[in-house]
Amino acid sequence: MATAHTTHQTDPMTQSDSLTYDVVVIGAGPVGENVADRTRAAGLSTAIVESELVGGECSYWACMPSKALLRPVIARADARRLPGLARAVQEPLDAPAVLARRDEFTSHWKDDGQVQWVEGIGADLYRGQGRLAGPRTVEVTGPDGSRRTLTARHAVAVCTGSAAALPPLPGLAEVRPWTSREATSAESAPGRLIVIGGGVVAVEMATAWQALGSRVTMLVRGDGGLLARMEPFAGELVAEALTEAGVDIRTGVSVESVTRENGTVVAVTDTGDRLEADEILFATGRTPRTGDIGLETVGLEPGSWLPVDDSLRVTGHDWLYAVGDVNHRALLTHQGKYQARIAGAAIAARASGVPILESDPWGAHTATADHEAVPQVVFTDPEAASVGLTLAEAEQAGHRVRAVDIDIAVAGSSLYGDGYKGRARMVVDLEDEIVRGVTFVGPGVGELIHSATVAVAGRVPISRLWHAVPSYPTISEVWLRLLETYRDN
Repeated sequence: MATAHTTHQTDPMTQSDSLTYDVVVIGAGPVGENVADRTRAAGLSTAIVESELVGGECSYWACMPSKALLRPVIARADARRLPGLARAVQEPLDAPAVLARRDEFTSHWKDDGQVQWVEGIGADLYRGQGRLAGPRTVEVTGPDGSRRTLTARHAVAVCTGSAAALPPLPGLAEVRPWTSREATSAESAPGRLIVIGGGVVAVEMATAWQALGSRVTMLVRGDGGLLARMEPFAGELVAEALTEAGVDIRTGVSVESVTRENGTVVAVTDTGDRLEADEILFATGRTPRTGDIGLETVGLEPGSWLPVDDSLRVTGHDWLYAVGDVNHRALLTHQGKYQARIAGAAIAARASGVPILESDPWGAHTATADHEAVPQVVFTDPEAASVGLTLAEAEQAGHRVRAVDIDIAVAGSSLYGDGYKGRARMVVDLEDEIVRGVTFVGPGVGELIHSATVAVAGRVPISRLWHAVPSYPTISEVWLRLLETYRDN
């Protein structure tokens, strides 16, 4: 068993060309780090391969920088709802200060701290591009072009994540469009910004850059509105607030061409509108980072999502795991980390010969939450937070359910800010008398969603929820109002 835990630059003059580990992890983002953490905790020697920054997309181009940009926006919005503070926060945000704080949260795009963490758990880090080279084999091409072969006794875990998907518009590369990476790492606010899309990245970045001084136009294809994967009222309330903030939202619009003329972006829509901006952000979905990791050497299609069972093992490969975005189950950092804990436990159990009951829901080796209890917070103003199934999803799944809808109007919301506006929905399974899904929209509701996650994941009976007494006066009293409305109707 290998015990060294150093950062390898794959120098063939000083190190062996081939090493064997119990586990090899491709990708050192939060998901890969968590797989390695669990396998190391189980006593398995583990190598982890990273071609960019240790810490991955979340740390440098997604979760952390985007929330660092959004936090001052939301804090100012909350302050403006409070007499005694409202007048003091009427000035524009100090954009350079906000961006500087963002840079601190990305460690200025340096991964020294993350490398130390990997070393601290006793895993070996290899810098370079990791590619499968047959069963249980990973070839690492270092920054200098040197190559090293890593062999796994028990498992290889693909944790390479996803990248922004761009539409096949002619000449788009020459336009140098923003994706989520550029949107979260930009050094200044563009004067005019076009945002293509209506999902989470689109609404969060529209919120952030509008508040930091950009004039934002959103173009949303189709008539589904914003946040189409959540309950309809979530997108409606977020759209209403964005419009009040000055964002120009146009739905049912597709972009037919994009060019950059003398530094200015020109987008032409299918309605014939010609829009000009300084930058254009395409927030139009994700694609798996599996195009150059050697999938063809083990009979899989390069560039494809990787189907897995509930222990995160790739279909038809008893040694290969795909964890996080690459399996397309739930493209969220926290859900990928959850999968990593499950996969790590499964790898360790199989390595020690412990039988695994993969069909047992909510077991130690079964990622059941991917199907039934995925939580998400959209950090807009108002925030939108959800867990479990929407009403439509529950009905499509064949559950006999009822939606309980209320305005969030309790003592805690009134104290939170004048003119508080929010909505809540609880989807109740009428046969089992449990909660299948919950959605909250309103200021501060992101901190409420874990209580809903516990209720959904724990399959807590409605009768027992009556005994979960919300503290007064908090917004959590919304739970009491939901239960009362369910009882009385």
